Amino acid sequence: MCKYGNTTILKLKIPAHLSHTGKEYYKDCDIDKCIAPIVKTLNDGGITTICSCCGHKRGFGSIVLEDGRELLICPDYKTARKIDSLFINIHGEN
Repeated sequence: MCKYGNTTILKLKIPAHLSHTGKEYYKDCDIDKCIAPIVKTLNDGGITTICSCCGHKRGFGSIVLEDGRELLICPDYKTARKIDSLFINIHGEN
């Protein structure tokens, strides 16, 4: 997770339903440098992202997808397992 303001520019699609013109277009966007490769890969693969933040060492990072899902970015494996334990798994267990 990088410091606030440590960004890189990615040209990303702005979907028509989020555009002020009602038409899809592409825009240069400031993306946190440490998660920019993930955001780029998602968008290049046809999964439109509409918002992202790495958390800047103050909280969890996230990448919001156009379809409403949100990817949570944990700082490490141990933290991810703690969060994972809060939810019922595919076997119906915590």
